[in-house]
Amino acid sequence: MVSLMARLCSRVHARRLRDARGAELVEFAMVLPLLLVLVGGVVEFGLMFQAFEVVTNAAREGARVRVLPGYTNGDAIARANAYLTASGLTPTNAPIVTPTAVPAGGAGAPAFPAFQVDVPYVYSFLLLRPLLQLIPGGPFPLTITLTGRSVMRAETVAPAP
Repeated sequence: MVSLMARLCSRVHARRLRDARGAELVEFAMVLPLLLVLVGGVVEFGLMFQAFEVVTNAAREGARVRVLPGYTNGDAIARANAYLTASGLTPTNAPIVTPTAVPAGGAGAPAFPAFQVDVPYVYSFLLLRPLLQLIPGGPFPLTITLTGRSVMRAETVAPAP
């Protein structure tokens, strides 16, 4: 009797193994698109963060040039655009350079004339660009606006007493 039960169990077990042969392939086919979307999202976020850092550094470069003596707003704009171009991004619009006078004296203010330079830079980042190029007549491109801003203080030399 024991041998009969053992044979029946082995037949049932063998039939189960034959029926489950393609299960791994079906599971892989179901999980692969989710895995590809996850990996693509991580790569896209990395590219967006890199572009944000470049935009922030371009604003900083524009402010740095503007606070130097002898440079104008046009020089600051040209430097910010040159930084973007050298980093591989296409400048989409010119930064707005706004020098603001800082009053002399008072708490935390210099004892001599100074001004602040504010250089905000706005850049439109195209999201999912490789994926959207594969779809003919697909959805409109998704853009994210990245804003870099830098404020620096330009201080003039105090007159000798």
